[in-house]
Amino acid sequence: MSVDRWDAAAVLLDNDGVLVDSTRAGEAAWSQWSSAHGLDPAVVLDGIHGRRSRETVARFLPADEVEAATARIDALELTAAASTQPIPGAAELLHQLPEAAQALVTSGPRVLAVARLRAAGLPVPTVVVSSEDVDAGKPAPDPYLLAGHRLGLDLGRCIVVEDSPLGITAARSARAGWVLGVGDSARDQGCDAVVADLTAVRWTGAGLQLLRTLERAGQPTG
Repeated sequence: MSVDRWDAAAVLLDNDGVLVDSTRAGEAAWSQWSSAHGLDPAVVLDGIHGRRSRETVARFLPADEVEAATARIDALELTAAASTQPIPGAAELLHQLPEAAQALVTSGPRVLAVARLRAAGLPVPTVVVSSEDVDAGKPAPDPYLLAGHRLGLDLGRCIVVEDSPLGITAARSARAGWVLGVGDSARDQGCDAVVADLTAVRWTGAGLQLLRTLERAGQPTG
């Protein structure tokens, strides 16, 4: 099958870095949190992308402090959500996709994911899998397997759209039919193809068509 057109039953999308640009707001929140706990923000920021906040907090603080500290960073991120912007092409793709053919799969709390989508002017999919819904977050396959279950579909018939190495690993572990990477962070991570943003794809009614790619099957295209 040509990489330019992937026939699939549904598209499962990560949120941050795929549908919304929350990088600046998220990093500001984590930097504030890190400084309050006497941690080097650069070290903390290096490991947040694609990981649930509780798991990041647990890497740096004692177990008896994790619950309160997680609540604090979640509150800081929620406060900063108003500045979230849409990734180019996100609105168009979400409106093209039928409700039964889309799911949001995020490592963040549901309330944060919804706040960021609404701030970016994007619709909230009916099927949302968030950090509270699974025992093991990305890079475990659980979030994507649950999304497939809620859609009533085998992951082999689905396209996963991700930007982070942890999310890409989760999609591969879940045996997704195709993995589409978004942005430079997805390059050289084993995606079937990588695009700059969602203006490069469109829903055909029976899958995705790729209009422009940065990388195909792990090979740079310039």
